[in-house]
Amino acid sequence: MEKKAENGETITNAKAFCSSLLRDGTTIKQVGRRPTDFAKLIAWSSVSWADFVVEDLEKDAGDIARSLEFSRSLVANLLTGERVSSYEDYDDEMGMLVPAVTVEGFDVTPNPLIILIKSNLVVTIHSGKVVRFERLRRYAETMMRKIPVDASQQDKVTHALIRIIDENNGRNFDHLREIEAQGDKLSKSLIDVNAPRDAIGPEIYDMKHALLSYLNALWATIDVINALRYGDAELLTDDPRILGRVGALAADVNNQISLAEHLSEVLASGLEVLQSIYNNQLQILNNKMAMVTAYLAVIGTAVLVPNTLATILSNPAFAMGPQDAQWYTALLVGSTVVATAISFWWVNKKGWLPKDSN
Repeated sequence: MEKKAENGETITNAKAFCSSLLRDGTTIKQVGRRPTDFAKLIAWSSVSWADFVVEDLEKDAGDIARSLEFSRSLVANLLTGERVSSYEDYDDEMGMLVPAVTVEGFDVTPNPLIILIKSNLVVTIHSGKVVRFERLRRYAETMMRKIPVDASQQDKVTHALIRIIDENNGRNFDHLREIEAQGDKLSKSLIDVNAPRDAIGPEIYDMKHALLSYLNALWATIDVINALRYGDAELLTDDPRILGRVGALAADVNNQISLAEHLSEVLASGLEVLQSIYNNQLQILNNKMAMVTAYLAVIGTAVLVPNTLATILSNPAFAMGPQDAQWYTALLVGSTVVATAISFWWVNKKGWLPKDSN
């Protein structure tokens, strides 16, 4: 069972959480409401991870950073600009901004996740929309126990940082499955001949846009990871083995980028199929219209010729009487047959009538 604080909050849903590896190798975790709730725990620890869920990221993140004795400009510089990735290194403190992806249908949102680092502290700050670290909170003490007690301070902080970034990446990768599931539903619509084509087009665009948003978030993550690998930060390790784990993070993200790009190629082929369907439907419609026009031409000619003859011969100048009925009728019938035959021959010669498939 989860431990509850006095105010009833659990480890996974508390607004503030801290887990620490103490200097004697013991671990401890604690929930709270404010950064000051963890001041003594952080001071006694060899390395600590503190996670904060806030309502207003721009305002609250600055307040939390100042309470934990980070410089005022660090968070402000991270949140400057429209990109969801940033990296700042002030030697004795550093910060980074990485995307935490959330997906609802085809709506992909790269939410900002702030990570601040000091000599013995890693801090994560994010909004309540980002459901991210519940599992890591639950097993935070296990994570801390895996950090060697006799390791250097830089190694300890890097171990914690790698685990946090890996957890965020893992949750980001989970959302690609959601996009794939939506794409599978869309593919069923493509093979349904009765599906409304005017609705499928916008859905394909929405999926394409979702994939591009997801890819942008992964590319932003790669930028930050590469900055960690090659930035030579004073607060982080120089151990090649640990830096190899950072390289593994980059490899995982690149693999996900490849998968998303492959899914985009599959979607592009779906667009080609849809375009072919539109073209075939248009060609069928054109063929039907041509056939109707051809038959109307035949029918029109068949009616027009005898009608013209009847109009001319009905003039009083011809003084026709009942005695002319026999040859008059034969003339009308004959002209109709001849006009219809000539019209049909001409239309068929021009190729306006559909060919027999047999």
